[in-house]
Amino acid sequence: RALQMMQYAQMIQPPTIEEEEEPLSPSQSANQSTDEPEDEVAISPSDENGASEEVSEEREGNDQEEVYDQDEISNQPAEDKKFDSEDAMHLNGAVRNAPTTFANPERPNSPKMVGIPKELIPAMRKAFSNLTTSPSGVLFENSFLQVGVKHEYVGAQGRLSVFFGNLHDTPLANFKVRVDQPDHLKMQMQGTQNLIDDEEYDSVGCMVATKTQAKLLILVEVTAPFDDAPSMRIRFDTEEGEHHEYPLRLPLVATCFMEPVKLDPGAFMQRWKSLEGQERECQEVMKLPPNAPGIDEDYMERVANIIVNGFKFGRCQGVDPTPWTVSGAATFRTGAKDMNGNNINVGCLVRVEANPKANAFRVTTRTLHPLCSKAIKNVSLVSIKLAM
Repeated sequence: RALQMMQYAQMIQPPTIEEEEEPLSPSQSANQSTDEPEDEVAISPSDENGASEEVSEEREGNDQEEVYDQDEISNQPAEDKKFDSEDAMHLNGAVRNAPTTFANPERPNSPKMVGIPKELIPAMRKAFSNLTTSPSGVLFENSFLQVGVKHEYVGAQGRLSVFFGNLHDTPLANFKVRVDQPDHLKMQMQGTQNLIDDEEYDSVGCMVATKTQAKLLILVEVTAPFDDAPSMRIRFDTEEGEHHEYPLRLPLVATCFMEPVKLDPGAFMQRWKSLEGQERECQEVMKLPPNAPGIDEDYMERVANIIVNGFKFGRCQGVDPTPWTVSGAATFRTGAKDMNGNNINVGCLVRVEANPKANAFRVTTRTLHPLCSKAIKNVSLVSIKLAM
């Protein structure tokens, strides 16, 4: 009888009314700061490397070649994992474990899971590569979401602003983002209330209204050489009963922390010879596709622009009496200290040699640390190929 009375009492209780979301308060934790990133930008698909004032309402088609490995997309969601470095830098691993669309047969009323469709993979890879050499641009876009990134670096420190724009005609609920924080990167994050999802703060997510944005600011300091890019997983629900999950990667690569070094031909070759050895040198030959345009001097100028302006290497001219070689020098800066309290830095050299007859490039990097050599070589190959 007592149980019947309790059940009756519950039945007549008035329904609770959800309170409206309050403005962000200063009492939030450091990872859920109320301060919005200062430089608000919304990236439009029509501006590949720039920013526009509003989130675009329509997507533009991307007729870019397939360069992701489509077979690496599974049909089931999986937990985050540490990807091998070469896949990360070649971006083949950037969408591993991405769920496609499926329903849970054991829970027929559960939301339908939606991941990254295969047809978006070529555009994703090109967008990532563009952002490794550009200060701003679109990282990801579909009919629901547009992710824009604006980033800048000084020495071993960087600042990334990430903007999540709702392109759908209904709100995106339970919207949250989890960013991988590897040991070689010290990160501080702040953003829209309840956006950040980490181990210490189990976020319920935020609501992103139509044609509005959620914002994330990341301050980062590199403490050691690395050859992969940190992952960022986005989750949200729609009014149509779908749960979306997108595993992406931030365009945070080793070349972001380079400072150019100017060397005359004699000094360059002297340092080049001093860095011989398997642990210091990394080399790979890349043959362009059969339908690719031939390698000419204009192509080499684009390659030189990538090395100098994209990777922040000082160009060392006169090393070879030929227009088919680009040589550069830089210093990889870290915030780590040695026993004397000085910052630990790594000297880096790169040579890009073209063979127009074979329509191929050879990229050779030599540094004092094998991870730096590998990272520079990998990101160079991707960018050179996209410079066609």
